[in-house]
Amino acid sequence: MPAPDWIFSSFEELERELIYAMLELRAEVFVVEQECAYQDLDGNDRDALHLCGLYDGELACYARINAPGTKTSYTAISRVLVGKEHRGKGLGRLLMREALAQCERLWPGATIGLSAQQYLVEFYASLGFRAVSNPYDEEGIPHVDMLR
Repeated sequence: MPAPDWIFSSFEELERELIYAMLELRAEVFVVEQECAYQDLDGNDRDALHLCGLYDGELACYARINAPGTKTSYTAISRVLVGKEHRGKGLGRLLMREALAQCERLWPGATIGLSAQQYLVEFYASLGFRAVSNPYDEEGIPHVDMLR
């Protein structure tokens, strides 16, 4: 699969149409698909950098990155998702590789962490992450904290 067109910017720099698409896709995946009624707008978007992958101008994948010291002591990658119609083609791996490259560029050598849904632990391990917690429940879905 060819890499999407990447947009990587602060919340303030995002165009409002892209913010809408980002929030819409997050709700579609995390709230509707995963049947998780939770507060997606958690106060971490304004201080984050947003990685958006687009095909033909349509948002296909997304990840949020918070600098060390803003959300956690480490660089935090969160809200990682691939739209339903773009899954199964390796886009999740492309997204994470781009997110990791941006983290390394901005904060070389810094620890990177994420809260992985338990079924994705092997995927994140293949990208250099290791589990640092026992599984725990987050909104009815088993998660594991992982660091790289």
